[in-house]
Amino acid sequence: MSDMTVTAAPELGQKLVAEFLGTFVLVFFGVGSVVILGAAGGNLPDYTGVALTFGIAVAVMIYAVGRISGGHFNPAVSIGAAIGGRVPWSEALAYMVTQVVGATVGALALFVVAHGYDGFSSDGRMGTNSFGHGLGASGISWWAAFVLELILTAVFVFVILAVTDSRNEHPALAPLAIGLTLFAVHMVAIPATGTSVNPARSIGPALFGGSEALKHLWLFILAPLVGGAVSGLVYPALFGRGVEPVAGSGLRFGTGATGAVPGYGAPDAFQQQWQEGNGAAGDVPPPAAPTATPPDDDGRTQIRPQQ
Repeated sequence: MSDMTVTAAPELGQKLVAEFLGTFVLVFFGVGSVVILGAAGGNLPDYTGVALTFGIAVAVMIYAVGRISGGHFNPAVSIGAAIGGRVPWSEALAYMVTQVVGATVGALALFVVAHGYDGFSSDGRMGTNSFGHGLGASGISWWAAFVLELILTAVFVFVILAVTDSRNEHPALAPLAIGLTLFAVHMVAIPATGTSVNPARSIGPALFGGSEALKHLWLFILAPLVGGAVSGLVYPALFGRGVEPVAGSGLRFGTGATGAVPGYGAPDAFQQQWQEGNGAAGDVPPPAAPTATPPDDDGRTQIRPQQ
C-alpha cells in the first residue's frame, strides 16, 4: 500500500489574512518611502527609489503568500481575476474589502510613526494621489489623469493575468515580472498622479491625508477598477483560457460547476501552481477512489486506495 498525501486548498480566512498582510506591506513600505522621508525633512529624490520600493514590496509579498491567496493585494487585480474567470465573485469581493482594510491599517501605522517627528502635518503629506492644481498636485487635468491610470492599470492587470496563466511554463518568475511591471508603472505615473493603479493603495492614505486627497479619491477608485475590468475581458478574449472558468466567476453569476473541484474550492492559477510546487497547473485532483481487491485468505474483502 502506497502512502497518499492530499494538500487541501487554503480556507477563505487564510486567504483574507494573506491579502491583508500583502496590502499592508505594500502601503507601509511603498507609501512609507515617501511619507517617512518627508516627515524627516528630506526632499523626494529621483523617483526610482520610490518606484523600486513599490515593485519590490509587491514581489516579495507574492513570493511570501501567493501560494495562499494568489497575491492580489489590489481590488483592480481582484476584479480583473473575477471577470477573467480566475476567482469567484464572492471571493473577489471579500478580497477587495480586506485589501482596503489592510491599506488603511498600513496608512494608519505610517500616520502614527510620522507623528513621531516634531511639527509633522499629515495634510497633503501622506503619499496620496492627486490631479489638477490642488495641494501637492502636478497640474494634470482630471481626464488625462483618468486615462493614464486606466491604461496603466489595464497593462498591469494584463501582465498579471498573463504570467499567472496556467499555461505559463515559469510560474516561479511571475512575482518578479509583476514587481518589475509595477516599478515601470510608477516610473511613468509618479510625476503625474503619484501613481495609484490600486484603489486600496489610494483609499488608505487618503483617509489620513486631508480634504484635498479625499476630493480626488473618486478618480483613483474608478479608473483602476475600469482598467482591471478591461483586462479581465480582453486577456481571455485574445488568448483563450488555460482552464475552464471557476464557478461563480466571469460574467456568469451562477453557481454551476465550471472548474472547481468539490471539497477544494477554486484557487486561481497562480495559487494553484504554487500549491503544486511550481509545476503544471490545473485543478487540484480529488483523492483516488478506493478499489476493492480480491478477498484475503479469511474471506474478507479489503478496501485499499489505488496505487
